[in-house]
Amino acid sequence: MDLPDIRATDVAGKRVLVRADLNVPMKDGEIADDNRLRAVLPTFRDTLGRGGRLIVIAHLDRPGGKRDPASSLRPVADALRDALDGPRVSFVEDCLGADAEKAVDGLDAGQCLVLENLRFHAGETDNAADFADALAMLGDIYVNDAFSASHRAHASIVGLADRLPAAAGLLMQKEVETLDRLLANPQRPYVALLGGAKASTKVPVVEHLLGRADRILLGGVMATTFLKARGVDIGRSRIAEDHVETAEKLLRDAEGARADLMLPTDVVVASEARADAEADIVGLGEVGDRMILDIGPETIRRYADAIEDRGTVVWNGPVGAAEFEPFQRGTHFLAAVIGEQTQTGGLVSVAGGGDTTAFLQKHQFLHLFTYASMAGGAFLQFLSGEALPGLESLKRHS
Repeated sequence: MDLPDIRATDVAGKRVLVRADLNVPMKDGEIADDNRLRAVLPTFRDTLGRGGRLIVIAHLDRPGGKRDPASSLRPVADALRDALDGPRVSFVEDCLGADAEKAVDGLDAGQCLVLENLRFHAGETDNAADFADALAMLGDIYVNDAFSASHRAHASIVGLADRLPAAAGLLMQKEVETLDRLLANPQRPYVALLGGAKASTKVPVVEHLLGRADRILLGGVMATTFLKARGVDIGRSRIAEDHVETAEKLLRDAEGARADLMLPTDVVVASEARADAEADIVGLGEVGDRMILDIGPETIRRYADAIEDRGTVVWNGPVGAAEFEPFQRGTHFLAAVIGEQTQTGGLVSVAGGGDTTAFLQKHQFLHLFTYASMAGGAFLQFLSGEALPGLESLKRHS
């Protein structure tokens, strides 16, 4: 994919608006995981090192167009000051208005300014023309380094690219080039492992992969939704209610498709998803008035056998409620299998999504994978073959 390169852009003395993904997890006002922050540092350092006047714009959480102190980017700006360790990093408590304009005007070459959460203004998610116009007045060059937000047609993603000279940041280029290289013509068998608590964004991916992948393995709410569509009694398990009918269609389509669509044959159940829950392994006809919270040992073996060490596996979403110890065996075992086959065989392994990468990192599997993307929705949209608004906006500048 041909994207304009920030390294080919003269940034010296210019006001460079960099849209970054700084949607970091917070706990008690502190950053709980700084991976997203560290991922964008190469673009920040490149811009500052070449004399750019760096203006960082980003969102945190979903404040709904209203100011919310719990979603302030001030702690992120403080962490960025420590991470850059040299250039002056300042913060302003809005992304628009007189204070923001004054702070930008006072910014010298090689200095950094972080603007407050874009989503404190409804115009960001609405892609409002006046909001995009006001943002564009703060910069000379726009850089999109937020692949993980590029499936959103928001003002800071598409509006700015329509108003300023634009380029892709270093992280954006790395994400797109790597995913393109690994997935455009994947080593076979090509296996997709889809789980997690959100199924609505993954159902369209199944439709795309039925004609492209060799095997599709379902866990989490994806699995319970498709089991419900097949007529299995899933008890009180969570499902994507609005997608059961689509799942029924996809099950019919799968009968003549290239891909083998695989569902659990045994499961781990409990009354509630809790760390102290009493978990049982049962067959599909024995769920009763309980919840399916993980795949069972027979399914784990089938899924592990479906992943071959000379192929490609793409993984988004834990296969169970893996945040709780009684329901993380399936995710843990498959992570170990994929990591080992990546390191000792020729498996190409690509993990995507915050929950997936967080689990892999916590259990020390992340470094064993070929590539990991923190993007969730954008990763899935890319995987499904759909155009991403942020990428399409950048391509117009190529």
